[in-house]
Amino acid sequence: MPQTADAVYRRIHAEVTDRAEDLWRVATTLHADPELAFAERRAAALLSGELHRAGFRVRPGTAGLPTAFVARAGEGRPAVALLLEYDALPGLGHACGHNLIAAAGLGAALAARAALPVDAGSVLAVGTPAEEGGGGKALMAEAGVFDDVDAALMFHPGVHDWARAPLTAQEQYRVGFHGRAAHPTGNPTEGIDALASLVELFNVLSALGRRLPEASHIQGIVTQGGTATNLVPAYAEGLFGLRAATTTALDELAGRLATCADGVARATGTTVTVERATVRYEHFRDSRPLSDGFAAHLARTGIALTPPAAGVYLGSSDIGNVSGRVPAIHPFVAIMDEDGSDHTPEFAAAAASERAREVLLATTEALARTAADILGDAALRESARQAHEPAAGPARPVAAPVPGVPGGPVALRPGRP
Repeated sequence: MPQTADAVYRRIHAEVTDRAEDLWRVATTLHADPELAFAERRAAALLSGELHRAGFRVRPGTAGLPTAFVARAGEGRPAVALLLEYDALPGLGHACGHNLIAAAGLGAALAARAALPVDAGSVLAVGTPAEEGGGGKALMAEAGVFDDVDAALMFHPGVHDWARAPLTAQEQYRVGFHGRAAHPTGNPTEGIDALASLVELFNVLSALGRRLPEASHIQGIVTQGGTATNLVPAYAEGLFGLRAATTTALDELAGRLATCADGVARATGTTVTVERATVRYEHFRDSRPLSDGFAAHLARTGIALTPPAAGVYLGSSDIGNVSGRVPAIHPFVAIMDEDGSDHTPEFAAAAASERAREVLLATTEALARTAADILGDAALRESARQAHEPAAGPARPVAAPVPGVPGGPVALRPGRP
């Protein structure tokens, strides 16, 4: 006789309760031993070891990433993926709370698998490295890790209780101007000042910034500006971070950057190269049917999620690249008050606090319940699929060309000598 949803929920609650101390041990172990992007060897071993001991089939090194893994229990479709993040921040440790994300995803996968019949489909725990820099999920999505998955679930600790994540699209570009060296007093007319060109690009982009739409901006730094004050710089380079509300808007912004750089090169007699310097993070597409279900489950614990505040954006994440391929959720659940901020020492401390422990157990159960709903309710899967389809469109390679900026390094037209 098939289990009722209530029976599955009761089993999940019992599983999470029984595993509470183990899950908190995992969270605090990760917190005490932070590892940076693509170097999370101990974290990946700890998490995949827990899954292996519970009977999951673990495939390490997924998508050619040494600290990524996919652990599977069950067979075939439907399939739901619980996402685990575990990289830390340089100098700040787990100041984004990824230790809690990893432990919650682990606990939800274990509880959902234990509560569901063996023929319910597949529960995947997907270890995703380098969210803070490098884009593990983006690389895994491009490699097809999520092609046979019906939904991807995770939560993120924060300073708000928000059902949906206002996450923008983001990438960085390296812009290099090539001029001609000369002595500033001996033969100044023979020089072409590459640094002056880079400075002019900053001025042009400052003027452009006043006309950009909400959530779009370009922020740059100088990474090379010459070698000596008695030489006209022959080469200067800047690194520019671009953000926009949507991935399409980000492509348009990258095209504007290329156009501005080309215009400056023409005006100054330099040659310019524009190179994408990082993996692109796409904007996040929330699955309303699934995030509403998660919020309803979490409300049973006394945590009420609301829509995000209008006009507020909370950075970018490679979960966006997953959400463009499959229905996904990424709610924020507060572990400190709204006057705080992540990426701070205070938030790192909060990620190992008693409030964090309470949030961990509440979100673990809500994630497991949502996973069970997806596996057991064909109508919910269809609703999520239909809501996702219009927004998803064709998958984009993470290094796909954008207007004016082909993937990889390109030389734009040289300026007049």
